[in-house]
Amino acid sequence: MDKLLKYQQIICEILDEYSKIQGIPAEIKSHTLFDKEAHHYQLLSMGWFRQEYTYNVAMHIDIIEEKIWIQQNNTDANIAKELIESGIAKEDIFLGYMLPSRRQFAATAA
Repeated sequence: MDKLLKYQQIICEILDEYSKIQGIPAEIKSHTLFDKEAHHYQLLSMGWFRQEYTYNVAMHIDIIEEKIWIQQNNTDANIAKELIESGIAKEDIFLGYMLPSRRQFAATAA
């Protein structure tokens, strides 16, 4: 399988699994948003709770030049670890939300 297609498949499967987790409160629903042409993948949480509308990007992952960039992770999940355990090379994962000078100290590629 082509590397790009493999990475797309893994990201989509992981985000699909997270979208099935029941929100707390139950009125908040998770949705996936996949743009496979531009290589943007998001997990969104949205809904009404106590007369307030909630909209949150729980996770945002991009594929840029066959590397995975975790742009946002507003969850407790260690998404980088899950990607590695799913077969993505550690060297191909970058934390986009981390200051570039500090990425070398992260558990993923520098």
